[in-house]
Amino acid sequence: MIGISKLYCGTVEPSDMLRYGRKAKEMPSHLLQFSEDKKPIVVWNTTRRCNLSCVHCYSQSANKQYDDELTTEEGLALLDNLAEFGAPVVLFSGGEPLMRHDLFTLIERAKALGMRAVISTNGTLIDQEKADRFAELGLSYVGISLDGMRETNDKFRGKQGAFDEAIAAIRYCQKAGVKVGLRFTINKRNVLDVSDIFDLLIEENIPRVCFYHLVYAGRGSNLMKEDLNHEETRKVVDLIIDRTYDMHQKGMKKEVLTVDNHSDGPYLYMRLLKEQKPERAAEVMELLKMNGGNSTGVGIACVSWDGKVHADQFWRHYSFGNVRERKFSDIWSDTTDPLMAKLKNRAASLEGRCATCKFQDVCNGNFRVRAEAATDSLWAPDPACYLTDEEIAK
Repeated sequence: MIGISKLYCGTVEPSDMLRYGRKAKEMPSHLLQFSEDKKPIVVWNTTRRCNLSCVHCYSQSANKQYDDELTTEEGLALLDNLAEFGAPVVLFSGGEPLMRHDLFTLIERAKALGMRAVISTNGTLIDQEKADRFAELGLSYVGISLDGMRETNDKFRGKQGAFDEAIAAIRYCQKAGVKVGLRFTINKRNVLDVSDIFDLLIEENIPRVCFYHLVYAGRGSNLMKEDLNHEETRKVVDLIIDRTYDMHQKGMKKEVLTVDNHSDGPYLYMRLLKEQKPERAAEVMELLKMNGGNSTGVGIACVSWDGKVHADQFWRHYSFGNVRERKFSDIWSDTTDPLMAKLKNRAASLEGRCATCKFQDVCNGNFRVRAEAATDSLWAPDPACYLTDEEIAK
């Protein structure tokens, strides 16, 4: 993820990391992306079941009971191992995690073990009672997916009223004192709503938004032709930067991030140079190097509802093993698996323009699963990279 507000607006400096020794366990959550030890943030798809049917769902969820989900006992054992391994954050996801009956029990265990616990939800099932329970448990963050304003979002998510229910959930969480933010996946269907989302942040006093670039996985594979072209991507990234800067200039210090396209980092760096801000550009480059680019298979991991371990939440066509058979820590550390070994040291495997890109150390080859989906070649250039050959030439 690329912290637009952190990097462009200067809310984070390279020196900020030194006081924490760049150790994930000791760093505040907003600086975790700059940690040095890269213990994985673990996305646990606690259930595949979901009450909505979003067109871009990477897990291809539906509102039905799925067999073979981890039991409560198996889930608690997983959390014990994650904490022992040093995973700083567990992200409870789905499907829709609130459809899992023991979610509060799992959150309570994660917090008791010293991990940060966050959830990714469509928000439609959150009421005041649940929001108050999140507060009691010490949940660190609630990320609510909203893929456009009312009409756009409801079409995208397959339910009329989903937008209003998500807004109500935001208000419930705010009343309970739980940090809440938005998750927005950019594509041709909703790109015109991006500016309105910034207006919504201001109107509802929402402190955080993550703009996700489209990843071609699950039902999202069907949207490949609806991804933005490179010119459109540049325009929307510029819009995100401009609106973020405008808010900060007006004293609204909201956190804005882009996710799932590490081209955004070099692009922001080059924009600072064009704006004749070389000192900040140099600091941004230092921070981007600390970030290290795409962290699939290193700093991000996924455990599926059935216990399978994946390189990230989009890569469920390949499993490194199952936590029912081996501990997550053993699976994640086992580099006898060729893919795991290459992901942990991928520079030698990258092909084409990714192999010679001067920004390789701050991008790390971007999304391999997107390259594979688009080209059938795991190590080919990511088609979502919108930087030109001239911009990336050494």
